[in-house]
Amino acid sequence: MAETPRNGRRGPARRNEQVPDFDVDPVAATTRTSVPEAIRHGSFSPSDPRFDHLRGTAGEEQIDMDKEERKFIRRRSWKLLVHLSRGVRLKLLITALFVMVAQAAQAATPLIIAWAIDWGLPRMIDGQTSGMILPGVSYVAAAVIAGVLTWAYTRMTAEVSQQMLFTLRGEVFRKTQHLSLDFHEDYTSGKVISRQTSDLESLRELLDQGISSLVSGLMFMSFTAISIVILDWRSGLLLVAAAVPIVFLGRWYQRRSEVAYRQTRISSARMIVHFVETMTGIRAVQAFRRETSRSRQYDRLARNYRNDMVRSLGLFGILQPALLALGNLTVAAVLVWGGFRVLQGDLEVGVLVALLLATKRVFQPLDMIAMFYNALQSATAALEKVSGLLEEKPTITEDPEPEHLDESRGEVEFSQAEFRYSAEGPVVLHEMDLHIPAGQTVAVVGRTGAGKSTLVKLLARFYDVTAGSLTLDGVDVRKLAVADHHRHVAMVTQEAFLFSGTITENIALGRPEAPQEEVVAAARAVGAHAFIMDLPEGYETDVNKRGGRLSAGQRQLISFARAFLADPAVLILDEATSSLDLPSEQLVQQGLQRLLGHRTALIIAHRLSTVAIADRVLVVDEGRVVEDGSPAELIADGGYYAKLHAAWEATMGSPN
Repeated sequence: MAETPRNGRRGPARRNEQVPDFDVDPVAATTRTSVPEAIRHGSFSPSDPRFDHLRGTAGEEQIDMDKEERKFIRRRSWKLLVHLSRGVRLKLLITALFVMVAQAAQAATPLIIAWAIDWGLPRMIDGQTSGMILPGVSYVAAAVIAGVLTWAYTRMTAEVSQQMLFTLRGEVFRKTQHLSLDFHEDYTSGKVISRQTSDLESLRELLDQGISSLVSGLMFMSFTAISIVILDWRSGLLLVAAAVPIVFLGRWYQRRSEVAYRQTRISSARMIVHFVETMTGIRAVQAFRRETSRSRQYDRLARNYRNDMVRSLGLFGILQPALLALGNLTVAAVLVWGGFRVLQGDLEVGVLVALLLATKRVFQPLDMIAMFYNALQSATAALEKVSGLLEEKPTITEDPEPEHLDESRGEVEFSQAEFRYSAEGPVVLHEMDLHIPAGQTVAVVGRTGAGKSTLVKLLARFYDVTAGSLTLDGVDVRKLAVADHHRHVAMVTQEAFLFSGTITENIALGRPEAPQEEVVAAARAVGAHAFIMDLPEGYETDVNKRGGRLSAGQRQLISFARAFLADPAVLILDEATSSLDLPSEQLVQQGLQRLLGHRTALIIAHRLSTVAIADRVLVVDEGRVVEDGSPAELIADGGYYAKLHAAWEATMGSPN
């Protein structure tokens, strides 16, 4: 269907221009600021041109970055995370309070044990049995408080993380829906699926367990370290000495794992893209017996992903045991030094026992913190990709002060209209002047790559002209309100895509509020009612994935009924019958004539049986209209259309 040459890349340079963004969910906009709003109004990314190559999805596959580039990406990612936390910040504060109290209660237990040994035990020896009651009750109280609050903050953390992910999933879905067609032609659906699945799964693992583990671990370490200082400040110096290699080790891991996990996100996305493409094109794969070849490619991509993950986890395999070794060495140092001090009478036995317990417990959370750090690096790489996607801006936007068109006659005019797919790319539509009166049916023919689809995509406003103008009833479509344009211009493509759901739901796609009677009337109008009633459940029959239960002709008739129900003033048919066999084409031709009715219509077709119903024919070549007239006039002129018509007659016979 898309035959226009595209030598110029319609990539990030064009998508990331600073243009207004209308990607705001109409419901969410009344209650919260959407992520795209945060991007636009919150200086989500600095405007420094040095980072243009990293904006949006442009730098997705860049692995090695300098310090400033890493800072740019990190700032964008963390601002997204901060934005997602807006609706749950009160819960986060309450959770932090619970964590602090719970970890303080746990950290107090070594102090209680020292108190019991040095104060309660001598009293027990003296016969005062109540000497151990108070320490015992205190220990139980601390354990209960820690347990109850740990349960509370774990539950609240889960609620917070799921709410943040719920918000992010919705924003990613809305953003990808609203981005313009040029983005989706460059950025594959497999990558979008990767953002929605594996990347968000990495974030889920971090938010579900990682943050609570980090906060509780740090709090526990902090309170335990304070208890060590209270017990014996000299022993606290050993902890300070142990912290130095830990900081250097953490810095080393951050730098290495940042690159490693960025590579895993890229290899994961490539693997998912290959899988989605294979499953989407499974008929072609099986028809050409490419299963083995596609499997080999998938194995190679899966092997790359496995190797990247092994490298990433290998770094964690160095970090975790190194932290444990440092912890054990510190405990040994406290034991040896404390033992000498006990012998010298400089330290009580109960204090030494408490110091050993506390020192060991200081390093226990390091294991959790190491796991958090590992999850953080994976999630950060995923967050880079998601935040880049959300930073993208649609190239087709609504004018800040749009003009409204309540009713449309369907008059279309191209005035010196020019189009190129990118600023550096070649011109694919050359200064076109074309007037289409209301109610006229115009057929567009020409060689593959001549510019036919580009012409109608401009009218459908998948793209905007890069020079000149295109008007509907005298209103430039760039100034026309988006909702009005969608209401007055409809397009039926070569692939009659049907969504999973009932026949009724698919016909009513353009007007979901339409009553059942109008849905049935639309189906009758295009000749689809009879075969629909022959289906097992009539209009309530589920068409299954992409309408696979129906024939090509039946799917096309349903798409015609969809367009008929929408009742646009201008109808575009992009090779809507080119993939049909002769019986299906004859069935669809009848529905097509009913569908056209009084509407203005542009029909792209390679079959002259479709062209025969047109009032006017345009022959397009290299982005220019080279012939224009009625079918009879063009046949008489003996040009391209005449030769095409003669070839059709030679192979199929005259349409008359």
